[in-house]
Amino acid sequence: MGKNTIQGKLPFGERVKKAIGVKGDFKTAILPMINYSWANMYLAGAGYIISMYYMVFLTDVVHLSLELAGVSIMIATLWDAITDPIMGIITDRTRSRTGRHRRYLMWGLIPMVISYTMMWNGFGLDGKAHPGATMAYFTVTYMIYKTAYTIIGVPHTAMLPELAPDYDLRTQYNSMGYLFNSAGMVPSFAITVMILSLFGCNNDINSSAKAPFLIVGIVLSLLYCIAVFLTYRSVREPSSLEMVNPPLDIKSLLNEYVQVFRNKSFRQYFFMSVAYQFSTGFYNNTKVYYIKYLANQYSLYAVHNAIAGVAEAAAFPLNYALTMKHGKKKCGNIVTPLMVAGLAIGLFMQPEGNGASKYLWIGLMILSMVLYPFGMSGLGFVSTNVFPDLTDVDEAITGRRREGVLSTFNTLIKKSVGGVMTALVGFALGGFGLVTGDTVTEYEKANGSLYPQTSTAVFGVRVCVAIIPIVAAVIALYLLQRFKMTKGDHTMIRAAVATKHKYGAVELTEEEKIAFKEVSGQDFENTWLGQNEGCAEPHGLETDFNGEYVILLELEEERKRLIEEQKAREEAEKESKLNLQN
Repeated sequence: MGKNTIQGKLPFGERVKKAIGVKGDFKTAILPMINYSWANMYLAGAGYIISMYYMVFLTDVVHLSLELAGVSIMIATLWDAITDPIMGIITDRTRSRTGRHRRYLMWGLIPMVISYTMMWNGFGLDGKAHPGATMAYFTVTYMIYKTAYTIIGVPHTAMLPELAPDYDLRTQYNSMGYLFNSAGMVPSFAITVMILSLFGCNNDINSSAKAPFLIVGIVLSLLYCIAVFLTYRSVREPSSLEMVNPPLDIKSLLNEYVQVFRNKSFRQYFFMSVAYQFSTGFYNNTKVYYIKYLANQYSLYAVHNAIAGVAEAAAFPLNYALTMKHGKKKCGNIVTPLMVAGLAIGLFMQPEGNGASKYLWIGLMILSMVLYPFGMSGLGFVSTNVFPDLTDVDEAITGRRREGVLSTFNTLIKKSVGGVMTALVGFALGGFGLVTGDTVTEYEKANGSLYPQTSTAVFGVRVCVAIIPIVAAVIALYLLQRFKMTKGDHTMIRAAVATKHKYGAVELTEEEKIAFKEVSGQDFENTWLGQNEGCAEPHGLETDFNGEYVILLELEEERKRLIEEQKAREEAEKESKLNLQN
């Protein structure tokens, strides 16, 4: 008998799945992850192109000053921060036959396509001739786009804890999402570079790039429309028609967000992720000026970004393996120092020269483009995977599923910080005296050399692309060490919540109560979990023969049953419509 037919040996595909920690078969486990993740192509791809090109589009193509461009983006981002909590409350309170979240993905498509196209077309407006009107136009169009993004993105994020209740399953969903992030960013970048290259604008962004950027907006918005529609078409949620919403007034609305910060794990996550965003935000908003005006390597901008994309994608298998084997913090602890090393290169980067020095600086920039995204992905992976677990802790405290509230309160503050930070970058670079736009292009064409930025302007770029991001990244890494929730803690909380739902009361041991307080920041008796509903007899948590907590599955089976019933009703309605048409 050959080796491959030894009794009990798993097929090759199953061995691979076991080695990397994937659970379930294709139809019941992997396909639902794919269906949910289609929308990530839009959510990641659109933001990637905006972070790479929108600031320089405003300053070098439509000629807004650095200060006005920064303020324009700040206003739109603050608007986005305001609309996120509103959308979160709407989704959490939506009573619908098709579920709380799914319908909004379709509702956001048309405003997304229109606004994303308008963002890249100023209809002849120019920041030199009409700075006020130009700023107003791009601010309003970006605000409309941000609203459409919120209508799609908030419900999509809020769906995940419901679709993937298990600790490891959520990591698998988020990992699939990371793959689809790349599937959105890489084609978006390739399409943008190809269109700019066809018009001869890839090596220098200036006022001649207005037409190609409009085409970029049209093409990408249609691509993203297809991606979001695929998620809408293929994901199913249970009906929420039976859900009962408490009255909503100003006092109760404010209390919704006060309750969020009762959650100690959320507080730890929140401040860590704000510091991380501060680091990546300053770097991303400055990178194009760093490459164009400090390193004099803008002709290699596409190459550098392609290398960065490959490096970030290459980190995914390591991040996933570390997370599945050692928990959700491990990859952040191990790879984040590489992020700091990549940022540190910006402290001494010089414009490329001639001969050997030219290749030295190009080589260092390439090294930076490898180290920074590879290391940055660690904290990003931690942040993405940790967040869904916070909703279970919140439910243990409040007794309600509030994915939308947690998600949008989180983004409210972070986007507010991000919007102000974008303006700070614009004012900082402008204040340090950085010169941008056609003045630079005309000088370089006439003289064949880099525009002579002042030493103060060069220092300003270093501050925004290296010094501030390094400090923020170190703070984020320190705060990561303070995050305490483990897989065992999360499983215990889910088991306690399920037991409470089934019996009306749950009893924890003293050791479990200590662990619960460490994660939630609350005494067990002061939370929904510790309240006895209707004088029910408290039940302790069940464990299996390995001593691991058993999560009562009745609620999960009920959720699956409702989804199947909903799917059957939709098919019956579709068949009925076809019969009427015939």
